[in-house]
Amino acid sequence: MNAATRSWAAPDTQRVGYCVIGLGRIAAHFLAGVANSQSSRVTALVSGHRDKAERVAAQYGVPMDSIYSYEEFDRIGANRNIDAVYVALPNSMHAEYTMRAARAGKHVLCEKPMAISSAECRQMIEACTVARVKLMIAYRLHDEPITLKALALVKSGQLGPLQAMEAANGFNIKPGEWRYTKALGGGGSLFDVGIYCINAFRMFAGGEPSDCHGQVSTMDHDGRFKEVEENVSWLMRFPSGALATGASTYGADMSGYYRLHGAYGWLEVGSYTYQGQHIQGRYAEEPTRDAKRIDIDETSDELDPMQFVREADHFAECILQNKTPKTPGEEGLADLRCIEAIYRSAGALLS
Repeated sequence: MNAATRSWAAPDTQRVGYCVIGLGRIAAHFLAGVANSQSSRVTALVSGHRDKAERVAAQYGVPMDSIYSYEEFDRIGANRNIDAVYVALPNSMHAEYTMRAARAGKHVLCEKPMAISSAECRQMIEACTVARVKLMIAYRLHDEPITLKALALVKSGQLGPLQAMEAANGFNIKPGEWRYTKALGGGGSLFDVGIYCINAFRMFAGGEPSDCHGQVSTMDHDGRFKEVEENVSWLMRFPSGALATGASTYGADMSGYYRLHGAYGWLEVGSYTYQGQHIQGRYAEEPTRDAKRIDIDETSDELDPMQFVREADHFAECILQNKTPKTPGEEGLADLRCIEAIYRSAGALLS
């Protein structure tokens, strides 16, 4: 889809107005997604760079008087065209701007990781509860068709009881990135890309791990990893007995994937990126050990920014119909608790 297909969208008065906070790389995907949404529109921007904000505003039809600097942020409360904010800032800024948006009476869609500590997550949940606004964490893959197909197969019992799960995600980070600073990133690769693996484990297990054990290492002493670790690996045990092993890195181009092993078959999904999810594996036609096995090998044909369209539309539906989001603040809090447990086990300090 593209912006030209918006002729079938609801009138502006019936669409949720988003204020996008921060205009970095992830925000560009979200902006394109909202431009293709049936139930959402971009009505305001917050940026520290006025010239960039004006270019983006012109592209998406945002009034120039609805561009705010960070110093002016609290003025969004008076803008009736803003129903919700999308927080696309560095990790350590998520808590502050979520709570300020809640005090301004705006619903909050916050990027992952929700914050840099479980304490901040609890503060964010409390602020939104007190303000009676909705809080959703932007786990876009919860609305992605291949991921939903894998989840449906697990829930159907056709994979059999899960025995083991594996996942990995990483890339070779460039010098000068805010992501590998404690002040802005909060931690290393686990916060940024490893969290996809943790969230997948929890989703497929259908609950929280009873134990987490981790190891961290830094191999490249080239100045990038003075504050955070380069590599993380971990083991999680779930109450069912299922075990999950994960790995994340900032030191190599690690192709993202998750693999599920059940008593009756297996599934593997490649890529946590914005398009091209691929699933392959084998599962039982019926949820019994002796049932006929079915092979699967499919690739999603949905292109970027469709994941963001689905995400924006889901949150808009929650706002317009007073529903609870699939991934509320409690979901983000659960992932942060796992991250903290992994670091604690590894003897790594987060602050």
